Amino acid sequence: MGKPTGFLEIQRELPRDITPEQRIKHWKEFHEHMPEDKLQAQGARCMDCGIPFCHTGTLLAGMASGCPVNNLIPEWNDLVYRGLWQEALERLHKTNNFPEFTGRVCPAPCEGSCVLGINNPPVTIKNIEVSIIDKGFDEGWVVPQAPEVRTGKKVAVVGSGPAGLSAAAQLNKAGHFVTVYERADRIGGLLMYGIPNMKLDKAVVQRRVDLMAAEGIKFVTGTEIGKDIAADKLLKDFDSIVLCGGATKPRDLPLEGRNLKGIHFAMEFLHQNTKSLLDGKPSQSFITAKDKNVIVIGGGDTGTDCVGTSMRHGCKSLMQLEIMAQPPMARAADNPWPQWPKVYKLDYGQEEAKALYGKDPREYLVTAKRFMGDENGHVKEIEIVQIQWQKDDKGRFVPQDVPGTSRIMPAQLVLLAMGFLGPEESVLAQLGVERDERSNAKAEYGKYATSIKGVFAAGDMRRGQSLVVWAINEGRGCARAIDEYLMGRSDLP
Repeated sequence: MGKPTGFLEIQRELPRDITPEQRIKHWKEFHEHMPEDKLQAQGARCMDCGIPFCHTGTLLAGMASGCPVNNLIPEWNDLVYRGLWQEALERLHKTNNFPEFTGRVCPAPCEGSCVLGINNPPVTIKNIEVSIIDKGFDEGWVVPQAPEVRTGKKVAVVGSGPAGLSAAAQLNKAGHFVTVYERADRIGGLLMYGIPNMKLDKAVVQRRVDLMAAEGIKFVTGTEIGKDIAADKLLKDFDSIVLCGGATKPRDLPLEGRNLKGIHFAMEFLHQNTKSLLDGKPSQSFITAKDKNVIVIGGGDTGTDCVGTSMRHGCKSLMQLEIMAQPPMARAADNPWPQWPKVYKLDYGQEEAKALYGKDPREYLVTAKRFMGDENGHVKEIEIVQIQWQKDDKGRFVPQDVPGTSRIMPAQLVLLAMGFLGPEESVLAQLGVERDERSNAKAEYGKYATSIKGVFAAGDMRRGQSLVVWAINEGRGCARAIDEYLMGRSDLP
């Protein structure tokens, strides 16, 4: 490393954010840019640790530790410190097809396993990553790179989320003819319609899609495989198929009053909001939080995105229900480094709600009991109750209501953000793909082949609900497996 003592001399610093009061007035990304000299200083904090856990990409205690795409983090940190930005970009693209996405939306498990983070604030890996790729686009270094030779083999990619796009990019690089099918009206899947603009500007997504199209990838929108095109037709028309449809079946909450109007799945709310912004007008099914008492049920990134979106609509009040206990302020004894640190933090949505309403909108150890409606069949109130986790007769921890803690809260909009149960049925059922015990496409990690010859699966459709960076990992790995299947060998990483 060029600055062996950098981690001793330089403090962690992130770019400033636009204040919550200002940013809830628009849908733009709110992180300000950091000057190059400060970015170089942050790169100098990478400490030549000898055994960099930041790019290990392993699962510890069921959560990611280190970068799942094995980014060469110490290398490009050092290159940024030296001012060698173009070389840093080359290193970044060796492992990650879309650093402009992960640099914006990834929770940065790399920073959670940074060796410096054992007793100091970790290196600002995520911010350096997005700064490298943004500079690459600004300087014109990122250009279409079509393959010099075509193999003549045709591959269909079903789904254009991060797994599908990364698989398509790698397969195209290997020289295959790639067609990507997307049922929505725009390419990007979760990246386009599942993540709000203020976290990932849609021009950033479209920029990469346009680049991939210029490299020879064919994109087909508004086409649902299994509905608009029979799945078995793909088997006849293509040499191989990769299923990357995601885990889009939302977890429901079948309580009394669930059929009332005004209760929606989170993705329904987020999708319609982004589509309306992109179309320049609200759609017929647009869901608004304006002047409403909003209840978000569930945490995680999706719950936070519902909070941030409701704030920008101008909601009257906001509460987010978390069935789990509030995380500790620092790592607990049973959550040691390099595991992902399960600690309390204010994400952007909660930060905005706190700035406007004076407190974190999350209520911990709380669950919903029933929904109550008005004379028009619209949700009006929700009954909630405190819970405690206790062992049942089989030794499993289950939530138990705390007597006397029931409350009735006003609610004209309820958003269900409790995760996803697995993939939808149509494609898998039509192809006859074998499922695992969680209803996902059954395919071994690293091999990705399903029970149907020539059909592969990657991303959330194979592994279940997960991170964007894991989807990219699987898309890349699946592309290599398909390349080997088609050609007998592969030079893909």
